[in-house]
Amino acid sequence: MPSSYVSNHVHIVFSTKNRVRTINEELQPKLWAYMAGIAKNHGFHAVAIGGIEDHIHALINLGAILGIAKAAQVLKANSSRWMNEHPRMRFEWQEGYFACSVSRSQVSGVIRYIANQKKHHMKMNSATEFTLLLQKHGFELKD
Repeated sequence: MPSSYVSNHVHIVFSTKNRVRTINEELQPKLWAYMAGIAKNHGFHAVAIGGIEDHIHALINLGAILGIAKAAQVLKANSSRWMNEHPRMRFEWQEGYFACSVSRSQVSGVIRYIANQKKHHMKMNSATEFTLLLQKHGFELKD
């Protein structure tokens, strides 16, 4: 087979350093679009990006070349640099991230989940959401 055909969807979540609420609502659409451009420029596809003031969710299709750790690093480093070009307090992402694979049958549900982050967080704070994500995907919680 002369070509590779890969569908590799991953849901990635990462927070601002110390969960500081530095991504204001006005800036969010610009940041999400910028991050989609970062993905495109590095050979993967951002299917959906969204979040609130202290964290982002990204559903990406890695394709055949890039690994999860590299994709997260590329998104975080380049978006952080872009955020620090705007006049505001210093911007940083946390060191770690959450990532899980998403089967093709679940892609539309994850897209809806990402699109409804603002509404979702009226009922639940970010720390609780993160704990539930970890539990749902079988991670043991660390103290």
